Amino acid sequence: MRAAPPIGGSIGSWAWRAWLPLWLCAAALAGCRPAPPRAPTVGIGRGERKEAVVERYLALGDSYTIGEGVAAPERFPEQLCAALRQGGRKLDAPRIVARTGWTTDELAAAIAADPPLGTFDFVTLLIGVNDQYQRRAPEDYRPRFRSLLRQAIGFAGGDARRVIVVSIPDWCVTPFAAAQGRADEGARIDAFNAVNRAEAAAVGAAYADVTAISRRAAADRSLLAADGLHPSGKMYALWIAAILSVVPPQ
Repeated sequence: MRAAPPIGGSIGSWAWRAWLPLWLCAAALAGCRPAPPRAPTVGIGRGERKEAVVERYLALGDSYTIGEGVAAPERFPEQLCAALRQGGRKLDAPRIVARTGWTTDELAAAIAADPPLGTFDFVTLLIGVNDQYQRRAPEDYRPRFRSLLRQAIGFAGGDARRVIVVSIPDWCVTPFAAAQGRADEGARIDAFNAVNRAEAAAVGAAYADVTAISRRAAADRSLLAADGLHPSGKMYALWIAAILSVVPPQ
């Protein structure tokens, strides 16, 4: 016959049964502890959306940029932003540094007095009509424009491809010019635009030519504001297609 086993079984079995209730209690308590926080996932997973970057736009200029004679939503920087938003891009309100009557000198002084802060995703520069109006020579305009263009590139983070030079419109086709006896100065506008186009090309900046569009006002007065000199919102809307074609990608 085999010897009967000890009462209650072996020592190992007895120890297991003795500790089992304590082990189950500890396990239950451990299950109540909050899970440690998960490390953030790097990258975009399935079903997640990458939030669009809000772009910043700086517009430098004179009356054509501030929109003399039109409501704020009709001026070209605002219409440009609206068109880009319709295309799915997110933009802050444009930062506009411009005033009616400013020459290249006055724009430069305004920038020096209150420089735009930070880096902008793109910049437009439209300046020079008042230099021409004051009968300055195109070659006097060149170094002043070049300096402003250099600053515009700096505001665009040093990337000239993110700067758009906009040509000077031809105000000489307007009733205002006729009343002043200056309707024959279109060739001088072209000479100033030859300077800003060449300077833009030299540094690799984009160029938007709106001068031909402005000359349509000779036959269509609805393209002019009530002052008979500045563009209407309708003309600015025509500019947008020309400018949009050279806006840098996001």
